[in-house]
Amino acid sequence: MQADETGRGPAARRPGERWRAPYATDPAATRGRLIPEAISPTRSDFQRDRDRIIHSSAFRRLKHKTQVFVHHEGDHYRTRLTHTLEVSQIARALARALGLDEDLAEALALSHDLGHTCFGHTGEDTLDACMAAHGGFDHNAQALRIVTRLERRYAGFDGLNLAWETLEGLVKHNGPLLEPDGRPTRRWTGRGIPAAILEYNALNDLELARFAGPEAQAAALADDIAYDSHDLDDGLRAGLFDLADLAAVPFLRGLLDEIDHLYPNLEPSRKIHELARRVITRFVEDVIAESTRRLAALNPGSVADIRAARAPVIAFSEAIARADAEIKTFLFARMYRHPGVLAVRAKANVIVSDLFARFTAEPGAMPAEWSAGLEGAEAGRVARRVADYIAGMTDTYAALAHKRLFATTPDLHWSPGSRSLPLTEP
Repeated sequence: MQADETGRGPAARRPGERWRAPYATDPAATRGRLIPEAISPTRSDFQRDRDRIIHSSAFRRLKHKTQVFVHHEGDHYRTRLTHTLEVSQIARALARALGLDEDLAEALALSHDLGHTCFGHTGEDTLDACMAAHGGFDHNAQALRIVTRLERRYAGFDGLNLAWETLEGLVKHNGPLLEPDGRPTRRWTGRGIPAAILEYNALNDLELARFAGPEAQAAALADDIAYDSHDLDDGLRAGLFDLADLAAVPFLRGLLDEIDHLYPNLEPSRKIHELARRVITRFVEDVIAESTRRLAALNPGSVADIRAARAPVIAFSEAIARADAEIKTFLFARMYRHPGVLAVRAKANVIVSDLFARFTAEPGAMPAEWSAGLEGAEAGRVARRVADYIAGMTDTYAALAHKRLFATTPDLHWSPGSRSLPLTEP
């Protein structure tokens, strides 16, 4: 029987296995799970991880956690769940084009936002400030807590007992956390690496000074691509800025000129869709081309060579990295710091701060499963339990919890203004 590209004949493939490049992460060579489990006869380890993530409670809660806009503003704006699904689609496209393990890329895309709080980045910033005396709060570290401790679905272990490669990618998809000499990388120099990551790393070494595998790098870029595209889409439809305003970003101006040339007098709603999909297409095509170039230069024989590299191997070109930075700068000024968005952020901050103060002073105000064992506990333990509870809340649940405990609750609804475009999609 003739061998395929993997060097093994079709009969030798594991269930669900596809062709992979030599440098892809091979589920047949996984480093395993912290708690050993029997091998599935029908799924690879990374397929099982993907399925466990999808069936987790934390994943379902993403449906009612917002990105920038709060849930009152309409069903057409992105939530954490819709964003996650878009990231997953892009990550799979990159993985397939580059010969990576699609299931691992998908699992990492689906899990990357599990640790985000209610009310978008406002919730994280507020919880981080509340937890300043107890190690702070970081959504990536919280995602690790969720999949290793907080999910309680299985009889044999807490968490999801994911494979080493999935946990490595979850923690390091944005790059190493340590320098080769053991010092924190620049991102973590001031505040230090989150305790949750260090505590788990002591049990199961995730090699924090090395890059994650290529699938994690692809998922990280997929996150950037999805953010740029859908935040432009949401911001335009909310009336926070106009199509004409995007001329300030050369990359976007070029795409709009291209659309106008091909489709003169196109209605605004269709033009927004054309722009969003062209942003995704150009970015994805660039990642594939630039990563192919870097892979050819490195010539990795295995995933170990990619982990040992001195720079990411799955990456944007310099030109697209610059476009990505310019888009994010525009969005920061015109969307994330829009007066209407800031007003909602301030109200959400009140809700989270009030809940944290009440629950730390009175743990019994939380449900019994969350307050159990906290009587007489030291302040840091109580604060971390409270942070876990609040971080898991959806926007709706947090607002209702505040109404139950306080006389008045801020109204999070706001109208962006008359520039909003009609939302006609089903």
